[in-house]
Amino acid sequence: MSCIFCQIVAGEIPATRVLETASAIVFRDLHPQAPTHLLVIPKIHYDSLGDIPADQVEAVTGALYAAVRQTVESLGIAESGYRTVINTGKWGGQSVSHLHVHILGGRQLGGSMVG
Repeated sequence: MSCIFCQIVAGEIPATRVLETASAIVFRDLHPQAPTHLLVIPKIHYDSLGDIPADQVEAVTGALYAAVRQTVESLGIAESGYRTVINTGKWGGQSVSHLHVHILGGRQLGGSMVG
């Protein structure tokens, strides 16, 4: 198994886990870009958001964002605010080919996105 995130799911590589659900794992990023920088990954491997079968998109993304919500509430950053990001593909900045959601928070985040 060459996917580093699949190895984390399998327990072959250590990670500082914050939350584990039936379908997702949340752990601390090794190279944090904010005081709180976590990764939320599905336990099933999908290279990217576009690789989830169409009939499973809602279930997979719903499970990931349910884990996001549970995590930010448990860490106390839900009220102050946080950012979630899914980088998809090379041009989208995806560096690991396993679908993952970044949670960034713990300080005022710059570079406001549209919206």
